[in-house]
Amino acid sequence: MSSLFPALVGGSVAERSALRFGDRSLTYAELAASAGELAARLGGARRVAVWATPTLETAVAVVAALLAGVPAVPLNPKSGEGELGHILGDSAPSVVLAGRGDELPESVEGLARIDVEVYGTGAVTVPTPEADTAGPADLASPDDPALIVYTSGTTGPPKGAVLPRRSIASTLDALADAWQWTGDDVLVHGLPLFHVHGLILGILGPLRRGGSVRHLGRFSAEGVARELNDGATMLFGVPTMYHRLAEALTEDVELAKALGRARLLVSGSAALPVHDHERITAATGRRVVERYGMTETLMITSVRADGEPRPGTVGVPLPGVDLRLVEEDGTTIAAYDADGTPTGAYDGESVGEIQVRGPNLFTAYLNRPEATAAAFTEDGWFRTGDMAVIDPDGSVRIVGRKATDLIKSGGYKIGAGEIENALLEHPAVREAAVTGEPDDDLGERIVAWIVPGDPKSPPSADELADHVARRLAPHKRPRTVRFLASLPRNDMGKILKRALPRD
Repeated sequence: MSSLFPALVGGSVAERSALRFGDRSLTYAELAASAGELAARLGGARRVAVWATPTLETAVAVVAALLAGVPAVPLNPKSGEGELGHILGDSAPSVVLAGRGDELPESVEGLARIDVEVYGTGAVTVPTPEADTAGPADLASPDDPALIVYTSGTTGPPKGAVLPRRSIASTLDALADAWQWTGDDVLVHGLPLFHVHGLILGILGPLRRGGSVRHLGRFSAEGVARELNDGATMLFGVPTMYHRLAEALTEDVELAKALGRARLLVSGSAALPVHDHERITAATGRRVVERYGMTETLMITSVRADGEPRPGTVGVPLPGVDLRLVEEDGTTIAAYDADGTPTGAYDGESVGEIQVRGPNLFTAYLNRPEATAAAFTEDGWFRTGDMAVIDPDGSVRIVGRKATDLIKSGGYKIGAGEIENALLEHPAVREAAVTGEPDDDLGERIVAWIVPGDPKSPPSADELADHVARRLAPHKRPRTVRFLASLPRNDMGKILKRALPRD
């Protein structure tokens, strides 16, 4: 098994900056020393928990666990005691890795603790690669677990998705192909480090390439502009972050110039509204690239750096990933064959559930064999639960979650996502969510949840219905409109539709 981090083993970029968090940084030589020393202390551990704050210590802890061949369980520091207790009871780590000054809650304090030491600024002699990177990880199988990342738990207690080493390597290498990502790239982001986006893509991604990452600690438009003006080439963010950038661009010419200098702007974890795409492109000349993935699959599709970004789409399947759209009875509507060519109904209208297979997939839900079995079809495809269409140019367009975003109204299958995008194009709408509710005549009626730009002068329900009908089709217009002060969201900016108030 080749190393996940060739730059740490080979030492060819020893003096290059690997990680920077605020005014603290590590070169590759210093990261090798810090992670190597910690890895040597983890021998024999079954699993380790990582108190995943947005700090150098978290990055060092995860790299150390991977070097040692010990599965790591990232913990969200904002999780409540009940959720933390469930995750720790389910994953049963033997030790928790944390920064020396971190205060841990009671549910975590019962674990043995190792404080992560960061050796930077030439404070230590860099060990030889043989001393720190040879060992369990070098003998590991591609299917051996690397990380156990817990899902959001929207339909019950969080499940631990066991991500093997090959899923991390294959996803990061496929993204390198799609995004022309090299060791010369410098990534900036302010994402949390307990989830796939911020940790695997945002920290392990640059390290696998031998490049650099600068973490903002806390996202801000000022921080993004500063780092892009100082040589950063890529920006990762979620739609909430890009929305804030789009808002700031109306009055900040310097921010527009900074974003215009980026080689690649990438948005993920939820759909970026079309109107934010358009505002950013108009101000900066740069288009935002979207990609699509899940905890269980890592990355599935992406718009390519050498392709043409189309707002509202998530590109094409990454190298090595098979994708198909299926009806409820399992009938295939459309698919990508082995050479990446779409076959079947790629008409932009035929909606089906996305199913995938490939080396990017997780191996199991920890301690949940029945849930694992239910997640896969008999012929080995993973059921994502996401609904999509394939547009005539072959681009995949997500229309929503099967459980919450597929609305069956008047004999039509309608995705909530396209209606939300249409509503967000209305100048009086700040935020929008769309759901379906039972209707005696239609089966389900379309309900729009709106945060108006001016609460004192919201748009009328008829005005919004006509707006959607003109842009999409009459049968896709909302029949009910409800106004809210804000929409419930999780840490990654996704709207929590099950938390919307009900009558």
